[in-house]
Amino acid sequence: MTSNSILTAEDLFKFIEKVWRYMRSITGDGVRLTLKDGKDLIPELEIYEIPTGTKIWDWTVPKEWIFRSAKILNSRGGVVLDSDDNNLHVLNYSEPVNKKLKLEALQKHLFSLPEYPSAIPYRTSYYERNWGFCIQHEARKKLLPDDYQVTIDSEFIDGSMTFGQVYIPGKVKNEILFSTYICHPMMANNELSGPAIALGLSSYLKSLNNYYSYRILFYPETIGSLYFLSRNLEHLQRNLIAGYVLTCLGDELTWNFMPSRTGITLADKIAKRVLERLKIKYTHNSFLMRGSDERQYCSPNIDLPVCSVMRSKYGSYPEYHTSKDNLNFISTNGLHESLYFYTKIIDEFESNRIPKLKIYGEPMLSRRNLRKTLGGGELSSDENLISNVIAYSDGHHDLTEMSKLFETSVNSISEIVKLLEKHKIIACL
Repeated sequence: MTSNSILTAEDLFKFIEKVWRYMRSITGDGVRLTLKDGKDLIPELEIYEIPTGTKIWDWTVPKEWIFRSAKILNSRGGVVLDSDDNNLHVLNYSEPVNKKLKLEALQKHLFSLPEYPSAIPYRTSYYERNWGFCIQHEARKKLLPDDYQVTIDSEFIDGSMTFGQVYIPGKVKNEILFSTYICHPMMANNELSGPAIALGLSSYLKSLNNYYSYRILFYPETIGSLYFLSRNLEHLQRNLIAGYVLTCLGDELTWNFMPSRTGITLADKIAKRVLERLKIKYTHNSFLMRGSDERQYCSPNIDLPVCSVMRSKYGSYPEYHTSKDNLNFISTNGLHESLYFYTKIIDEFESNRIPKLKIYGEPMLSRRNLRKTLGGGELSSDENLISNVIAYSDGHHDLTEMSKLFETSVNSISEIVKLLEKHKIIACL
């Protein structure tokens, strides 16, 4: 495979397998290595470092976490738990510890899932110093009163948070955004399926002579999107016409739609249109059930047109945030279906236009010979269509939507749009 090839689902699964064991967190080499391997597939992927202590509105980039190992040994030297087996075993962002503890004291630092006893849970403590271990509940129940040696080899340094971006310019500055996160260790659907699909879309876009500009972001969830928004909000509010959060896209079980906060943006409309066109059965979730970076993009003072289409929704499948969300939970076919869906999203934008009126109030059409000068009679069908296209050229209604509203063909509307563009009455976003 060359850097000019369109990545296949097989390529994406191989990428997931390659980066699977990296210890990802909101900072650290796990994220850097993941992005480095992504850059090997998409050389246009640019990687940035945001220093510790950087202010991001109400947040601050924390110290960089360096993690090496975590173990629990019993008094006989037997291994109870070892992060080399699964890096979910350590509370992510644990501070260093090296001490002996009685079982009662150790229990205060153990995390398990009684309702899912064979799974290792995923837990974090990014912004408050703590330490701990995540363990299968069935193993926790077998622990006997003993003296346990607990060791976490980690440290915090003044380092940075790592951020990745692919920007593919188009004929216009108006942008479509795809964002995903790279901060979870050893979880396939909730973590690595999103970056994999983002890489696949990057390669697909490179093959197009695209009209719109596209921005694909890779960052730590929450603080990463907040960083990008804090530095680019004015640009996005001026140029972003639609965006999608890429997450939970590797399994084959179901489809879910998470709308924007208003639910009526162009991103929402296009997503639902493609779902229906592909005859995909899906669950329409309430924004009240949000859980990923649509929280940031759609927060009231930001209010960008961003939504998400995913497979099994985060927080709704039992494997979520556990060791059961592994390479067996996702499939090449699941990745293929998700990649195909989002390429159809891109195709829908590229084959369509979104007109916006350039004039305040109703344009004077008669002086442009677009309406007869003699008033008082009924408008012709062409005059009426021109008037309707102008009325809905608000930057939110695209040609396909107008064709349904006006019960006429997209081609007819497209011709009117070209005519109105020629007279500088509208411009297409």
